[in-house]
Amino acid sequence: MDDPAEQMTMRERMVAGLPYRGAGETSTDSADAARATARFQQLDLEDREAAGQVLRGLLGSMGEGVRIRPPFHVDYGWNIHVGDRLFANFGLMALDVCEIRIGDDVQIGPNVQLLTPTHPLNPADRVRGWEGGLPITIEDNVWLGGGAIVMPGVRIGRDSVIGAGAVVTRDVPPLSVAVGSPARVVRTIDPEERSGQFALENYPAAYREQVRGEGPDAVVRPAGHEEASA
Repeated sequence: MDDPAEQMTMRERMVAGLPYRGAGETSTDSADAARATARFQQLDLEDREAAGQVLRGLLGSMGEGVRIRPPFHVDYGWNIHVGDRLFANFGLMALDVCEIRIGDDVQIGPNVQLLTPTHPLNPADRVRGWEGGLPITIEDNVWLGGGAIVMPGVRIGRDSVIGAGAVVTRDVPPLSVAVGSPARVVRTIDPEERSGQFALENYPAAYREQVRGEGPDAVVRPAGHEEASA
């Protein structure tokens, strides 16, 4: 019986996470994506609504209230799926030879890299142009600090924080702070904690009263993102 993988195109092999050579169909898709991101960057200066339409056409799926500040670089775009209220600061690079999924209320600092591509360790396979990829998942309400790099195959759990400049090579559990290269979990986040700069007494009085009235089981409602994520 024939192996179904033998009938796959290189694009189909790429999406399936099988070894492939990047030529032909994948090269055309990449060129189309480069033109779309250039158009997005130009329109963002002139017509934010039109820029958003270009972005929606580029990505595989996109929620509401998404803001990505150019420059923004992708391999293909159609392999990227983002939820509601994503905010990504300048210089996001999302190389999507495999699927990249980003949840709701994610904040991404400047110059972050989401890297799904991989290459064989075997030198003969590598010199002959074979490559591959593994998917990346960023769950809801994650904050990626500036310059963070997320490597192929990684899942970052909801409500986690990745420190600036971290290189994330393995999965990060929910409600975790991970820093360093390679990134390591250094603490678990207490959802009730507010300290230092963000101690409750430093917020406006109306917000302090809101928090005190919510109780520990309150449903958090997103308030929108300012364009200042780091």
